[in-house]
Parts: sequence; C-alpha cells; structure tokens
Amino acid sequence: MKINQININQKFKKINDFWSPKVIAQMNDYQFKLAKVKGEFIWHHHDSTDETFFVIKGNLLIELKDSKIKLGPGELVVIPKGIEHKPYAKDECEIMLIEPKNVKNTGNISSELTVENDHWI
Repeated sequence: MKINQININQKFKKINDFWSPKVIAQMNDYQFKLAKVKGEFIWHHHDSTDETFFVIKGNLLIELKDSKIKLGPGELVVIPKGIEHKPYAKDECEIMLIEPKNVKNTGNISSELTVENDHWI
C-alpha cells in the first residue's frame, strides 16, 4: 500500500468554484474536504452527523439561530448534528470540512447549492 502526502495549497489551486467541497483524503468513513467559499450559503442542518469547519485562509462567519461564530485562519468549530447553521464569508475563504462520507453539503435542504458527493481532487 502506498501512502501519499497531500499538499493542501496545491489542492486549493485546483478549486475554481465556491461552495463546492472536494475530497482530498479519507480516514475510515470520514472524508477531509476542501472548499473555497464566498458570500452566503443557506440555512441547513445535518440530521445524523456533526460537521467540522476548519479555516485555512480568510475569515468565516457561521450564523446560528441565536448567535454567530467568527473563525479565522487556524481556527475550527464543530457544529453538532441537528443545529441549524448558515456559513458566510465576506471575502474568499479557504476551508476544510471533516465529515462522514456521503454527507450532502446542504444537509436537510436541496437547492442550487447542492453538489455531487465524493468528488475527489
């Protein structure tokens, strides 16, 4: 078995669209996904899993029903399953998502922002 190292900066160069997570690694049933984000996402939640947002570059705001979480480079937050949230980035932001395989990016909602699962780069 060959074990490959992954250069996150090189992977981000392959991402041209916003709000479209791309898988870069998998550990057991969990995937590590990279995404470039800008502007508003949609209110949604995930019924069966928590979701981790880890900011690599830029600033991310995650709105909750009763508060807001501001994240900068090197910061992360775990949003528990069932919690409504809406990510937002005023300027382009690079993030890593850590979540189980086959999790729909828009959670319980289907919209124009819903993207194909399991897209590797």
